[in-house]
Amino acid sequence: MAGAAEVKQLIAERTEQEYGPAMPNNGAFSIRMAQGAPAEAEYLQEFWVDKDTGQFIANVVTALGEIRRVHGLAILNVPVPVVNRRIQPEEIIRPEDIEMIEMPWARVHSFAITDVADLNGMQVRRMLSAGRPVHRQSVIPPIIVSRGERVMIELQYGPLQLTAHGKAIGDAHLGQEVRVINLASNKTILAIARADGMVEALF
Repeated sequence: MAGAAEVKQLIAERTEQEYGPAMPNNGAFSIRMAQGAPAEAEYLQEFWVDKDTGQFIANVVTALGEIRRVHGLAILNVPVPVVNRRIQPEEIIRPEDIEMIEMPWARVHSFAITDVADLNGMQVRRMLSAGRPVHRQSVIPPIIVSRGERVMIELQYGPLQLTAHGKAIGDAHLGQEVRVINLASNKTILAIARADGMVEALF
């Protein structure tokens, strides 16, 4: 025999095998067993788990050769980035606003942000509550051109590069199209918002 091992660890390893490719890469199981279950065993003889609820039943073989029935819950947890304070719309999420917490996978919606890089630096569209997963539609890239704002329009035509003063008709984040009024000609053009605060005219 391989020697006694912690029953919770044996259950966790077997549950991971049952989930297979469906298990998230950064997930880990927290095992809760019913009172009176042995702490150690040689191996699992039989095992069954309900993937929807996490309920499991197993027959474990103890160091004395006894077969014991154990049952409980295998809870799949994943690290999730959440904000640590209430954040209002239009605010920009800063690194100090984010913390990672372990959360049951069943509570993490498929549209929730699971990578801190997808949360840091984003602008809030809907109020965010502390300690809850953030829905992808609740944040957007920061607005760098605002409706009614004066902007500098850059026009490139072959080797020529011209600039003109304009006024944004809508909001735009980096790389997004925005309609702008050319104040020199009073015509509306379509442009791309740039990182330097300028907009590049499209033809």
